[in-house]
Amino acid sequence: MDQAVNHDLGCRGAEPETGADRACRVLILGGGFGGIYAAIELERALRDRDTVNITLVTRDNYFLFTPMLHEVAASDLEMNTIINPLRKLLRRVKTFTGNIEKINLERRCVTVTHGFDRHVHELPYDHLIIALGSSTNFFGLPGVQDAALTIKTLDDAIELRNRLITHLEEANSECAAGQRQPLLTFVVVGAGFAGVETLGGIHDFIRAAIRFYPNLTPEFVRTILISSEEFILPELGAKLGAYAQRKLTARGVEIFTRARVTAVRDGLVELSDGKTIPATTLIWAAGNAQNPLVAALPIPKSKGRILVDDYLQVKDFPGVWAVGDCALIPDHKVGGFHPPTAQHAIREGRCVARNVAADILGGKKKFFRFSTLGRLAAIGRRSGVANVFGINFSGFLAWWLWRTIYLFKLPRLEKKVRVALDWTLDLWFAKDFACVTARRPLSTTPSKGSDEEREANRAA
Repeated sequence: MDQAVNHDLGCRGAEPETGADRACRVLILGGGFGGIYAAIELERALRDRDTVNITLVTRDNYFLFTPMLHEVAASDLEMNTIINPLRKLLRRVKTFTGNIEKINLERRCVTVTHGFDRHVHELPYDHLIIALGSSTNFFGLPGVQDAALTIKTLDDAIELRNRLITHLEEANSECAAGQRQPLLTFVVVGAGFAGVETLGGIHDFIRAAIRFYPNLTPEFVRTILISSEEFILPELGAKLGAYAQRKLTARGVEIFTRARVTAVRDGLVELSDGKTIPATTLIWAAGNAQNPLVAALPIPKSKGRILVDDYLQVKDFPGVWAVGDCALIPDHKVGGFHPPTAQHAIREGRCVARNVAADILGGKKKFFRFSTLGRLAAIGRRSGVANVFGINFSGFLAWWLWRTIYLFKLPRLEKKVRVALDWTLDLWFAKDFACVTARRPLSTTPSKGSDEEREANRAA
């Protein structure tokens, strides 16, 4: 069944198949690392089985390579270089682009909406792979969710990039002379990989851009990193964390350790130690919360994540599997559970695909076993920190390792070439500072409001 036929059947409601004629239906929820690599591996493992229908349900029709997201925000890469269209990645797996509304484990189906009119589909399954990731945790702090930008999606990176440029333009105007400091103060909360890499990228971006604005000087700019820990990048240990902290501080970054944001009010970021920071840009990279769809499921969970066994299967729920950030997977080698990182999600996706295929074909399932190979972070200005196979690296070598390893992990040769070209051109040419935003959302229905309002929108 090709994509067009599958879509048409879904929209008008396919007749139920029964008995031996019914194909086995595998449903994958989520288009992150776990979901995508599960789909790729299932496509390979079941390539000769026409009696198995595999469908990937995801909100976007592309796979986003999130480790390079901060480079889009900092204008090091164009946005299309780190996304792969699903229809180029997957040949046999069907893709359904829509919003997942409900997972019904009792009826073994998933309710999905899509289209401009948000019409409803019910997708039945025999095997369900849940790879929905996590959402952002704002900890219920007053004003934070309304004020903060996040750095989890492509839209987030583009919005952050546009915010940086817009604030530079506004601060450069004569009428903003008294407001330049808050406009050019950028606060990043959370000193893990995402927070530090985002901070390093935007710090370099602002410093490179400032010389093109005649009314601004570097003294107007403040870049601030807030960490609740004793040192930044705690995942890499005290030595590399201290090195990264020294490097960033030497470049003018202010780092507040053992501090937490308690509220955001009237353009002021309030900290747990009583300090306040006048800032109009707050980037939140401080914590993850369980996906709301996962939270609603009546299955075993701990710390907001789905408990699975060594085969990545949910106990007492045959045919239901979970991988990625939303799954809590036991690690018998070191004790505890596997961390929610991309390198683990990739292996989890492949392992769950092989186990689902084994279940369908009557083969033997295998335990998930994987040890972290290394951890790397780029901290800006061609510098980084890394721990690979237990060996610490820092400086230019760590930055080179970061770029080399992630370039090879990026799917498809076309994207590897585009990224390599962007990085090469970046050595000789200045970054672009054009702010590109959509004026109106795309819609097939007439806009509401008076003729005067519509005319004003067009004029704007």
